[in-house]
Amino acid sequence: MDLQTVWFAAVAVLWIGFLLLEGFDFGVAALLPVLGRRRADRHVMLRTIGPLWDGNEVWLITAAGAVFAAFPGWYATWLPALYLPFVLVLFGLIVRAVAFEWRHSHHTERWDDTWTTVITVGSLVAALGIGAALGATTLGLPIDADGNRVGGPFAGLGWPALLGAVSVLAFSTVHGAVFLALKTDGPIRVAAHAFALRWAPVAALPLLAWAAIVHLRHGTPATAVLWLVAALSVVAAWARLRAGREGQAFAAWGAMLVAAAATIFAAAYPVVVPSTIDAAFDVTLADASVSDYTLTVMTWAAGIGLPVVLGYQAWTYWVFRKRLSAEPQHAEPQPTQPQPTEPRHADDAGGAQVPA
Repeated sequence: MDLQTVWFAAVAVLWIGFLLLEGFDFGVAALLPVLGRRRADRHVMLRTIGPLWDGNEVWLITAAGAVFAAFPGWYATWLPALYLPFVLVLFGLIVRAVAFEWRHSHHTERWDDTWTTVITVGSLVAALGIGAALGATTLGLPIDADGNRVGGPFAGLGWPALLGAVSVLAFSTVHGAVFLALKTDGPIRVAAHAFALRWAPVAALPLLAWAAIVHLRHGTPATAVLWLVAALSVVAAWARLRAGREGQAFAAWGAMLVAAAATIFAAAYPVVVPSTIDAAFDVTLADASVSDYTLTVMTWAAGIGLPVVLGYQAWTYWVFRKRLSAEPQHAEPQPTQPQPTEPRHADDAGGAQVPA
C-alpha cells in the first residue's frame, strides 16, 4: 500500500474519530432543552461531557492538519470552496468553549440558563456546519479545472450539504442520548433511554442514505458490505436499547457511524473532492498529495506521537467512567442501639471506680 493511500486512510480515521467522540457531546448539548427539565438535570448532563469535550475537539484539529500537511491540494480546494460553513463551525466551537468556561464563574439562575443556551446553540451550529461541509465535499462541489469554486459564497450548499448537516445532527442527537443513558442514573437515564429508543431508527436514515448515494455512484462490493454492516448496527443498537443494555447499544450505534463513514470514504477513493461541473475537474490523491519523502517523515512522526495521545485520551475516559446522578446520594442512617451501662465496683487497691 502506497503512502498516499495510508494517509488517506489516516484522514478518514481522524474524521471518523472526531464524529464518534465529539458527536456524543454535540448530542448532549443539543438535548439540554429537551431532557434537562430541571437545573440539576442540566448540570449533570454537562458534567458528563465536562472533562471530555475539549479533548474530543483535538480530533478535528488533527484531521484538518493532516489534510493540510499530506494533501495541500485537497486543503486548498476544500476550505475556500466551503468558507462559509467552516466560519460557522469556528464560531460555534468558540462560543461553545467560552460558554463552558464562563458558566461556572457565577451561580445565578439567569447566568446558568444563558450560558447553557449558548452551549446548545454553539453545538448545533458546529454540528450542522461540519455535516454540511462533509456532505458537500463527498457528494460534489462546483469546482473548475484549477480547483476554484464556481459561483457565489453559497455555491455548493445545496441538497448534499443539507443531507450531510441533517445526518451529523441526527446521529449526534441519538449518540448523545445513548451516552447519557450510559453515564447517568435516575430520571435523566430513563428519559435519555426512552428518547434514544424512539428516535434511533429515524435518526440513522439520513446517514445511511448519504452512504448509499456515494456507494451507488462509485462503490465496490466491499463498500456494499460496509453499508450492510452499518444498517445491521442500527438494528443491533435498537435491540440492545430495548434490552436495557446501554453499553452495548452505545457500541453498536458507534459501529453504525464507523461503517457508514468507511463506506463513504472507501467509495470516494481516490477522489477527494468531486466536481459537479465535470468529472475531469475532480481532485484526486495524486493531484493533491505532497512528495513521498514528506509523507515518510510524517509517518514516522505520527507513529511516535499518536500512541501517546491515544493513551492519554483513553486514560481520561477511564478516570471519568462512572455514572452521575442529579439526586443527592445519602448514606443510609444506621439504627442506634442503646449502650448497656457497665456495672462498676471499687478496686481493692485504691478504691477507684473501674469497669467490671
